[in-house]
Amino acid sequence: MQGNLTALLITSFIIITVVLIGFIAGRDKASRSSVEEWSVGGRRFGPLLVWLLVGADLYTAYTFLGLTSTAYTGGSLAFFAIPYPIIAFFLSYFYLPKLWEVSKKHKLTTLADYAKGRFDSKFLSLLIAIVGVVMLIPYIDLQLAGIQDTLQVAGTGFINVKVVVILSFLLVALYTFFSGIKGPTYTAIIKDILVWVIMLFLVASLPIIHFGGWGSMMDKIVAESPQLLTIPTTGPKGIPWFITAAFVSGLALFMWAHAATGVFTAKSGDALRKNAIFLPLYNIVLILVIFLGFIAFHVLPEGTDPRFALLQLIQVSFGGVTQGLAYSTIALASLIPCSIMAIGASNLFANNIYRDFINPKVKPAKLTMITRSMVFVVIGLALIFGMVFPTALVSLQLLGVSGMVQIFPAIVFSLFWRNQTKEATTIGLIVGLIVTVAVYATGNTFGLYEGFWGLIANVLVLVILNPLFVKKAKHTSNPIIDQLFTKQ
Repeated sequence: MQGNLTALLITSFIIITVVLIGFIAGRDKASRSSVEEWSVGGRRFGPLLVWLLVGADLYTAYTFLGLTSTAYTGGSLAFFAIPYPIIAFFLSYFYLPKLWEVSKKHKLTTLADYAKGRFDSKFLSLLIAIVGVVMLIPYIDLQLAGIQDTLQVAGTGFINVKVVVILSFLLVALYTFFSGIKGPTYTAIIKDILVWVIMLFLVASLPIIHFGGWGSMMDKIVAESPQLLTIPTTGPKGIPWFITAAFVSGLALFMWAHAATGVFTAKSGDALRKNAIFLPLYNIVLILVIFLGFIAFHVLPEGTDPRFALLQLIQVSFGGVTQGLAYSTIALASLIPCSIMAIGASNLFANNIYRDFINPKVKPAKLTMITRSMVFVVIGLALIFGMVFPTALVSLQLLGVSGMVQIFPAIVFSLFWRNQTKEATTIGLIVGLIVTVAVYATGNTFGLYEGFWGLIANVLVLVILNPLFVKKAKHTSNPIIDQLFTKQ
């Protein structure tokens, strides 16, 4: 289908403007004076900026395109994306402020930093860093796929999409290198405003355009495609899968490097508590976006590629100006999270792999430059990987969720369990990863989410083996343990 030149020009103008704002945000040299300044903004962000930043890196183009695609093909299974952020935000109210307090006092910028200090274990830190980086690459790829699909629909016949995608991500890498976390934070303001305005406009107008209103649309869905409104009771993705997918995804959400980066930017634990209360507001948009998949099911021709469902629905429903605003919103929901993810992955590599194992005597200035430079490596790997394995991205990202949840016991349990040992925690993490990959490879999920099996194995190993090492742990102390468990 031919693109729309007006839509393409508007999309390009908004993207270029936002990227320039990203550069301007980092014009102060202080924003790149240290790893802490560059990666977590010196921990000075208040509740509103943290809300925008965390919202920007958790609600991505994959969220909107993926949810619409899932609803288009799987109906109400897409609604699993509604309870899992609620689970994540509810739990985060209790543990993120505690994690932030430790990180603030000891200048920690990654979850692997915390694990190293909490357990006095560089090996556990390395393991968490490797898991974080490896699982994040496919997630960055999905942001690449989001902007590639958007430009493909908007620019077919006018541009070479792959060249423009490469240039777009090069610009993002440049402004991330230059501005650090301040770049995506201030551009996230524009992205989030567009998300709320454009997505609410779409869910309000599309039912009117194609069905005469929400009531008529629901009547048509009930009459002609009731399967969209029900969750299967049996099969590989039934109610048990729905429950375990929501549970695992909820636990994994703040284990991602980019989510942790957003958390560490906060200026207080109270800012994180407020975010836990107000971040669920984004679910209003998510609930309504799922219905766009139902609309696409009835409006688009049979055989439409599900990954383009939302984009093609926009294309057949609106003129060039509205298309351009919608496409730019989705493109920004790709580019800004990509920047935050690159910061998270770069931070893990530079601090927990390079500094701890390759060059322990590295000077702070050199470490800062290495951390910043790694964004080009991370984004470059994502570009190459996405082009070589374009059909594997969604599957690998789902595996990524299952992999990231395996570090939950190491991070969250240890905030409240003084006698948790590094030996049992490390073995549990390794077993959880092995079980997850084995279940994923064999496909023997028994109707449950892959990561759930790994998490059960992980926790069981931790609980069973911990007493074998706990005598030693009772006499172990370090500054982080003292801070967590010494009464003030």
